[in-house]
Amino acid sequence: MTTEIGQRLKALKCGILIPTYNNEGTIATVAKEALTYCEDVWVVNDGSTDSTKELLKDIPGLHVLGYEKNVGKGNALKVGFKAMVEAGMRYALSIDADGQHKWEDLPVLVEQAEQHPDSLICGTRNVKTQEGMPGKNSFANQFSNFWFKVETGMDFPDTQCGYRIYPIERLKKKHFFGTKYEFELEVLVRSVWSGVELVAQPVHVYYPPAEERVSHVRPFQDFSRISVLNTILVIIAFLWIKPRAFFRKITWANIKKKIDENLIHNPDSAGKIAAAASLGVLFGILPLWGFQMVLVFAIAHFLKLNKVIALIFSNISIPPCIPFILWGSYAMGSILTGSGKSIPELHEITLENVWNDTLQYLVGSCALAVVASVITGVIVYTFIRIKRK
Repeated sequence: MTTEIGQRLKALKCGILIPTYNNEGTIATVAKEALTYCEDVWVVNDGSTDSTKELLKDIPGLHVLGYEKNVGKGNALKVGFKAMVEAGMRYALSIDADGQHKWEDLPVLVEQAEQHPDSLICGTRNVKTQEGMPGKNSFANQFSNFWFKVETGMDFPDTQCGYRIYPIERLKKKHFFGTKYEFELEVLVRSVWSGVELVAQPVHVYYPPAEERVSHVRPFQDFSRISVLNTILVIIAFLWIKPRAFFRKITWANIKKKIDENLIHNPDSAGKIAAAASLGVLFGILPLWGFQMVLVFAIAHFLKLNKVIALIFSNISIPPCIPFILWGSYAMGSILTGSGKSIPELHEITLENVWNDTLQYLVGSCALAVVASVITGVIVYTFIRIKRK
């Protein structure tokens, strides 16, 4: 390959990957055009029933993969990734077989890959102004973008565009579950979870008139599959990914930085900061499971206290602290109610014990919350006064 873009693709070890299913009207043109830019072009025939298979046989220099039964675009991409990694490729530039993506955007995508090694470069459309985009595509993209943010905490302009450069060498050990259109969302979410940088690059897309358009999107089935995938990803995100990220940030450097930002150099008075911390601890211990943070935020806002500090201190009820809070509540309740029951050891405290002695637990937890709140306020106030002097 003598063209400049071909040399740059070769230096990156980047091949072009074209998944196709019943695109007999465009696949030959797209594949031949790809070969003018890159000498390493793979086409995965996802069980086409038209003349696609015969058309591909007549194009020299093309790596053709395929299977008899149609499985889905996600599966075709995974088959292509595997073959390209085995051939020594580091990246795969995916482009749709229907001709909607423009080769004029290839240089800017390659430039992003050069500037951001081992990143996932994503072509992004302007869905608000994109001419000819079907309404169902626009809705599906907005729906997908919303759940992507829930699962990763990131805003991303377009999670559905198939014009991408995948860092396949970096992703080769991952097992992706999606086999159809939902794969393109799954790979983005799980790449973010793995620390792979996503880079958005605006691209141009051509949508032919409705009567000429070939689309294999099945609105109900595909929307249902994406919904199921999002349900699974949200559960994983909130039970594993987000807690993991939280604990990874617990370092002495980060703790010191948060103390400096929110306590020492906070413009509020020492008294207001101490009051916010006390409020957080109070509601963090009170038996209001599931509503603690909402109530803390609302009351801190009403009292014009620092909401960030209040929320931080309300996390006293994080899982590692819960056994100690239950034991303290149970023990204090035993004293205050005069139940006469012996105070069990810490390891003997169970939710069943608490349930059987509900009154004792409620009285004790309220008392413990007040005591811990007052002690926290005094400590925080004293600490700030000393540090500020």
